[in-house]
Amino acid sequence: MNGIRDVIVIGTGLIGTSIALAVQKRGVAVRLADRDAEALGQAVRLGAGQPLTAHGRLADLVVLAVPPAAVAPVLRDAQRARLGHHYTDVAGVKAPIIAAARDHGCDLSVFVPGHPMAGGEQAGPGAARADLFLGRTWALCPTEDACGRSVGVAREGAELTGAVPCELAPETHDRAAALISHLPHVVSSALAARLDDADSVALRLAGNGVRDVTRVAAGDVSLWLDVLGQNADLVAAELVTLIEDLQRAAREMRAGNNAALASLLRRGNNGRRRLLAESTGSDGGSPGNRPKAATEKTA
Repeated sequence: MNGIRDVIVIGTGLIGTSIALAVQKRGVAVRLADRDAEALGQAVRLGAGQPLTAHGRLADLVVLAVPPAAVAPVLRDAQRARLGHHYTDVAGVKAPIIAAARDHGCDLSVFVPGHPMAGGEQAGPGAARADLFLGRTWALCPTEDACGRSVGVAREGAELTGAVPCELAPETHDRAAALISHLPHVVSSALAARLDDADSVALRLAGNGVRDVTRVAAGDVSLWLDVLGQNADLVAAELVTLIEDLQRAAREMRAGNNAALASLLRRGNNGRRRLLAESTGSDGGSPGNRPKAATEKTA
């Protein structure tokens, strides 16, 4: 029997509703909250939990499934309302959120920032799945203020969804996310934007390759503006490096020299092999091998 008996999920979008569905399957009672009454009602109808009421026991864990900019104020308000004993979030950037939580006067001793490396281009509770996190890495980034009990509860919460917890420093998470999550989204959007002006012949000829590469470009614009803005410096640095690679390849192609392009293609082969060998994935595709550091503190 698990120690977590009761969870509150604030935010009933894709991630929040998927968490609720997953932990309910493990016998955990779930209460839901969302300022969007329609989303909340849909999540309840899907069987993800019951609406949070003004009176009730303190939850063992409160999960903040809200956009990055909203985490700190929602955490502050949830702690003032004494909704639970321990708190975590699921936003895609960590260090700026921790800084904002400090500025808002949040109790960081019971807050363990988290980020499940799973999702999809579709938004809302209607896209939620109880198996969304199965075999996926779930980053946990406790601060030096976090108590051991809260870290343990956050880890257990991740495990209840079927995810593989991985503890690492917030800054380490944000550097990694810039490369493996935030940069790919910008690149996918940039390529999809080229298709916005494409003629119908090109679009009819498009196959699975371009569909795969542009899939995540369908993500929610306002949410991604928030995520990318919170991690702007690290994402921008990755973009500059990528642009330099592409510009070098373009210059040499025009000059009839494919050395830079060949190098880029070979490095692409190597990077893809490493990704498949070491990664569990982060975007809803088929999971690969579990990361070696999944049960170790990596930073």
